[in-house]
Amino acid sequence: MAENCTHNCSTCSSNCKSKDLRVQLRESSCVKKVIGIVSGKGGVGKSLVTALMAAKLSQRGFKTAVLDADITGPSIPTSFGVAEEKAMGDASGAIYPVTTKSGIQLMSMNFLLEHETDPVLWRGPVIAGAVKQFWTDVVWKDVDFMFVDMPPGTGDVPLTVFQSLPVDGIIIVSSPQQLVRVIVEKAVKMAEMMKIPVLGLVENMSYVQCPDCDRQIKIFGESNVEKIALDYGIPLLAKIPISEEMSRAIDEGEVESLKSDFLDAAADRVTQI
Repeated sequence: MAENCTHNCSTCSSNCKSKDLRVQLRESSCVKKVIGIVSGKGGVGKSLVTALMAAKLSQRGFKTAVLDADITGPSIPTSFGVAEEKAMGDASGAIYPVTTKSGIQLMSMNFLLEHETDPVLWRGPVIAGAVKQFWTDVVWKDVDFMFVDMPPGTGDVPLTVFQSLPVDGIIIVSSPQQLVRVIVEKAVKMAEMMKIPVLGLVENMSYVQCPDCDRQIKIFGESNVEKIALDYGIPLLAKIPISEEMSRAIDEGEVESLKSDFLDAAADRVTQI
């Protein structure tokens, strides 16, 4: 493989075995930019950041969408208050995403299940195939920024997304615990190997703001995210606190109503692509 391989073999003169594995959108679809939201482990708030970023850019006037690639553990529908909705299809095989109150387009496995709590008992290749279909079969209308909520780790689905979708960059979500450093490094190195730009780091659960004195209480101790960002030359885009208001909004499906400024720098970074 050539050193500066772009994974687009159609314009490449190098004699190598690399193939462009990217799949095409439906002819009626349009997605301008694709941003992956990734983490090396579960439970750090990846879906929260995905939902907040889609809502934040929608509030700025962009048309946004979320492709929920966490097939076995989707939480995006609940965050937007559309957990009971179903994705509709037609005779041509097209699938139409669920649209939220503010016009954000969503596609999640839960929209295809008879019951929200039905488990998806599929092996990796089948799950990866479903993610591809969310890109190829769904009619995405005039999307400026699509955010892909990926499952944790560096397995089948993240690899499929990086190879099959035209990902313009990723945001890595972490938490303050020391053990997360190794997990973040794995995500960074995977992105480097796949030639995907890392737009920056977002740390979730950074602190609790005392309601009486405004002091930041660091539940998990001092963060090391600044050092990780410095070591890899990656911008630290946000530190998100543990917030009762935010948690309640997510649980009640009102993420679009949040007006916090925690992710302003992350939104600025994405719009600069």
